[in-house]
Amino acid sequence: MSFVDALLVICFLFFVGSVLGWCIEVVFRRLFTAKKWINPGFLTGPYLPLYGFGVAGLFGISRIPLNTGMVWLDALLIILIMGVAMTLIEYIAGLIFIKGMKIKLWDYSNRWGNIQGIICPLFSLFWLLVGAAFYFVFDGPVVEAVVWFVHHIEFAFVVGIFFGVFFVDLGHSLHLATRIKKFAEEHGIVVHYEKLKEEVGTRKKEIKERVSFLFPLKSLSELKEALTGRMKKFSTERKEKKKKEAKDAAPMSEELPAETQSEVAMTEDKDSE
Repeated sequence: MSFVDALLVICFLFFVGSVLGWCIEVVFRRLFTAKKWINPGFLTGPYLPLYGFGVAGLFGISRIPLNTGMVWLDALLIILIMGVAMTLIEYIAGLIFIKGMKIKLWDYSNRWGNIQGIICPLFSLFWLLVGAAFYFVFDGPVVEAVVWFVHHIEFAFVVGIFFGVFFVDLGHSLHLATRIKKFAEEHGIVVHYEKLKEEVGTRKKEIKERVSFLFPLKSLSELKEALTGRMKKFSTERKEKKKKEAKDAAPMSEELPAETQSEVAMTEDKDSE
């Protein structure tokens, strides 16, 4: 495989890992941690570079030629290397954001044995399990996907579009990060990015509710819809009012019981005699 082909394969794996990793994080946070839908990560789009680097790294590590003479030992060593590599990637990424940008993307401070709130034994164990799953389950499908990509190199156009959007998003997010960093340095703090996004979202919702209160009819379509609903309600109320008036104005004979009506008729006959 040439250098260009190898580079394309790495880009392809980064693309797949970033998108799938984002999907996993969204579902995981919805079901287990935040209990609601949250767009995770530093970027705006549906991708997490950490997982992209992770998949590319796991694929490369699984290709390391270990020949200890024992298959189980080779597998164990590869999985251990995967777990250490993923923990290292997580630590480096977290350290870059905390030290370089004053932003904390995740926080393990409440976890036992954590280091600077960036990594902890629990999630290192999680990365070991991910490595084992990749080695025994997903390595084959990933190899098949890479082979398919090599034989359908025109798909590189899609990967190229992904990276185009990705780098635009990255530039925009880094611009925001510089503003956050300036604020954090002025106040001597480290900003928890997920909490910041939640506060901004809550603030937007409050502003929207205020605007809705001040301008309840913001468009012609909303005005038309409101008027139509009001007319239907008014028409129903008017029909019910007419029915009630007609019922109140009905002859007494319609309201009296049959026996009473008979007695009234007999009285009228006697009076006529």
